[in-house]
Amino acid sequence: MATHEHYTYRITWSAEDHEYVGLCTEFPSLSWLASTRTGALDGIEQLVATVVVDMLANGETPPEALAERNFSGKLVLRLTPEQHRRLAINAMEEGVSLNRYLCARLAG
Repeated sequence: MATHEHYTYRITWSAEDHEYVGLCTEFPSLSWLASTRTGALDGIEQLVATVVVDMLANGETPPEALAERNFSGKLVLRLTPEQHRRLAINAMEEGVSLNRYLCARLAG
């Protein structure tokens, strides 16, 4: 099981708050404001650690850290028939498979 240190953290500037915001991808409803980047990181890490302890104490399972998940490399995507046709045509015009075309588009 992941500890709070294994989660995915991000620090960004909030123009509205005039402070840095600490965020955790696995806990999208949580954030922490601080005047420094390190303060925002320390704050969100401590907040997540507290939430994880509370979840465990209440018999809940904290989310798995993204870094510890296994991804198959397969993605099922639903789209309209018109979108599918347009993408297939674009792939054919570029001389590549639809899979390769979509992977390149997603990476770019």
